[in-house]
Amino acid sequence: MIGYLDIPSGLSGDMFLGCLVDAGWPVDHLIGAIRKLGLPQQEWSVTAREVSKGALRATLVDVQARETSAHRHLKDIRRLIESSDLPQIVKKQAVAVFVRLAEAEAKVHGTTRDKVHFHEVGALDAIIDIVGTACGLHELKVQTLYCGEAPLGNGWVEASHGRIPLPAPATLELLAAVKAPTRPAPGPGEWLTPTGAALVAELARFEQPPMHLARVGIGAGQRDADWPNVARLWLGEGKSAGPMVQIETNIDDMNPQLYAAVSEQLFEAGARDVWLAPVQMKKGRPAVVLSALTPASCREAVCELIIRETTTFGLRVHDVQRLEARREHKLVETPYGSLAVKLKWLDGELLGASPEYDQCQELAMKAGAPVRAVYEAAQAAANHLVQANGAKTGGASRGS
Repeated sequence: MIGYLDIPSGLSGDMFLGCLVDAGWPVDHLIGAIRKLGLPQQEWSVTAREVSKGALRATLVDVQARETSAHRHLKDIRRLIESSDLPQIVKKQAVAVFVRLAEAEAKVHGTTRDKVHFHEVGALDAIIDIVGTACGLHELKVQTLYCGEAPLGNGWVEASHGRIPLPAPATLELLAAVKAPTRPAPGPGEWLTPTGAALVAELARFEQPPMHLARVGIGAGQRDADWPNVARLWLGEGKSAGPMVQIETNIDDMNPQLYAAVSEQLFEAGARDVWLAPVQMKKGRPAVVLSALTPASCREAVCELIIRETTTFGLRVHDVQRLEARREHKLVETPYGSLAVKLKWLDGELLGASPEYDQCQELAMKAGAPVRAVYEAAQAAANHLVQANGAKTGGASRGS
């Protein structure tokens, strides 16, 4: 699953949450994720409702925080997130967003990121926005996020440091760090907040991808304007990324513990798949074949990364072609909770559905049940979904 953030009226953290909830992420899951942070329940609340922004329907997520002090250091926020039992990828992404914020604030105020006192962006509502967004993207199975041009307006705003010009200095630093494309906002004022800028700077690529569009989530901003103050999250499957290449190398002298980190970096560099296979090389030495399937456009970046991060001296590069069935994710209910199943379409025919194992594992841990029991319940729900939607039409996606 890929996502594209269309932000004609900018973005804030609660608008991003609105997009995710409107796209099918239950607000109860958002509330459950925040509870895992161990925050005092009386200090925060989250609600969602349908509203109209101009002529458009949208979901407004209202985050209320009632704490007395919001002056936190990066280490305080890192400890809060990392001590929770949220999924590891959610914790990693949320912390990374706050690190970006700290670095931007440090540059603006001429200090270091560890000495920065978070003010507005360290408040409970910003923590809820950032952790919630990372969790929503994870549960909706958005593997790659893209974003359109950042709309920036002029004017002034009152902040904890006093009156500052718009765009906010931290917002500009966040966008400059990733060379984000910008355009004028539809009107004066702050439409892209530092929290929104940090989320897209860390989690998104600033480009519009070719995709098979499946659904759209529309999140509402708090303010009313002369135009619809909304952001839209397009969800679907990526179309062919053009020519593909398979890059591989044999390695017999590297610490096996390093392969996980290399694989993760390869995915971040654009690889569509990464795998390891055991082989026996000359002189009877055991080795591993590291392979990466990637768009030809990412070939140089992936090759350079493998050379730099492994002990290999050379690579093999092959042109390959692929045929893909179209994928679609749907939420199903089980006795253990809701989770996503992956539907498989080919030439308009729904061929089957399978549960997402990671979500089965998470539900099993929460329920204290065997993973096998949760998986079987999810598979039964998936089979029912196939039977109920077998006559539904869908298209195939063929990529090279």
